[in-house]
Amino acid sequence: MHTNRFLIAKNVFLPTLLVLLFANSCQKEFLDRKPLGQLTYENFFQTEEQAVQATNAVYNQFRAWECVGLSYIGITDIISDDADKGSTLNDQPLAGDVDNFTFDPSNAYFAQVWRGYFRVIARANLAIKEIPNVPDIDPALRDRLVGECKFLRAYSYLILVQWYGGLPIVTEPLSADEYYTQARQPVDAVYAQIERDLQEAISALPERSKYTSADLGRATKGAARGMLAKLYLVKKDFVKAEQYALDLINSNEYTLLNKYADNFLKVGENGTESVFEIGAAALPAAIAGPAATPYNMVQGVRGVPNLGWGFNRPSDNLVSSYENGDPRREATVIYVGEVLPDGLTQVQDNPETVGERYNQKAWVPSHPGLQDNGPGNIRILRYSDVLLVAAEALNENGKPAEALKYINQVRKRARGTNNFILPDVTVTDQTQLRERIYKERRVELAMEQQRWFDLLRWGRAADVMQAVGKTNFTPGKHELLPIPQLEIDLTEGVMVQNPLY
Repeated sequence: MHTNRFLIAKNVFLPTLLVLLFANSCQKEFLDRKPLGQLTYENFFQTEEQAVQATNAVYNQFRAWECVGLSYIGITDIISDDADKGSTLNDQPLAGDVDNFTFDPSNAYFAQVWRGYFRVIARANLAIKEIPNVPDIDPALRDRLVGECKFLRAYSYLILVQWYGGLPIVTEPLSADEYYTQARQPVDAVYAQIERDLQEAISALPERSKYTSADLGRATKGAARGMLAKLYLVKKDFVKAEQYALDLINSNEYTLLNKYADNFLKVGENGTESVFEIGAAALPAAIAGPAATPYNMVQGVRGVPNLGWGFNRPSDNLVSSYENGDPRREATVIYVGEVLPDGLTQVQDNPETVGERYNQKAWVPSHPGLQDNGPGNIRILRYSDVLLVAAEALNENGKPAEALKYINQVRKRARGTNNFILPDVTVTDQTQLRERIYKERRVELAMEQQRWFDLLRWGRAADVMQAVGKTNFTPGKHELLPIPQLEIDLTEGVMVQNPLY
């Protein structure tokens, strides 16, 4: 199915599922269909409602297997020192290859996430181009929807550029003869495109408080600021990272939840600590699918209770990295014999599962439908992450006293009312404080698909992988993932492979 790539023909078919929230399967992929005499590229964008639906389609792609399923978990958490493959010994050898750095460009995980995130980009491109032409659309709504799509496109490119390096920069729907002629552009050019999209999103989007309750979860000015601050950390532009992190903080739109663990329960969804998350819902079994994700199932307890597949096991190294008494460890790791957060179910021993341990942040209570009807929102950017971005940038900018303010906010919330644990950080030496901030990011954001990207931008991936026994990691090679072999083949070499693959 060649049109499953990141490219999109102008005469694509928009099936009737566009009126809903857009199913995720390849068979229902609206960008990949040819005209069948119903809704087409040329006649769809006629009303405000259709403009909203087209924007919803961009969000919906983030719920697809290719964006948040096992391949995504594999090349964010499992690849890092936070997690091991988990599950049973022989289940999903492709995940084992990622865990052990024995993969090559033919590993299907790389093609899945490439396809998934370029589909987001393709949907965003279509909406960004066509929404301004919708007749009689309210200008404020028009600008907001385009801003949302630019934010989502920027986030997708930020994920992809950290995985793969240079990328094709596609910002327009492409015609059929342009499908396989798109070459990779330099990393700096990709960064520039992300920066441009996020700056324009900041200008167009409202603050979180300006949305109605029905629209909570949509991209906001704060989300764009936070993502831009993270881009600047990747670029090592600490001055601008500080600026945009503090802009978000000083907006007073966000606060830390009183209880750390609540972030990952239903009560915390789109709460005051949520800067951006992917919404999900388990609809009744008869219509399960479009609103749900496989994210919870992939990481769920395997055995009794039968909640999922048991992948993404929190590693021994992660478990040992917490300070004594840190409540965040209990909120992150599920152990055999533990009563789950519903207070009703105890995890039973499953001798087939390797090193039984599970990601509690992906746990969801009983819900309609099967395991893959996952209802848990996926937290992409939390306020505590932004506080630590600010701390890191401030320290790099020679402002340790201000950096301490933000790291200690995070620690204070984590310790709660127990003043015998997690004392405030007081060191002001830049090197020592840097190490404390790095450690704090790990334990605060563990198993939230952040660790690998942190290691990459810190330049520590090689040393850390070697230290935890992932000795197949090759410096100069494995900092980037291979471009999927399918992309190399379909472009007949226009797409160039990364070094040493």
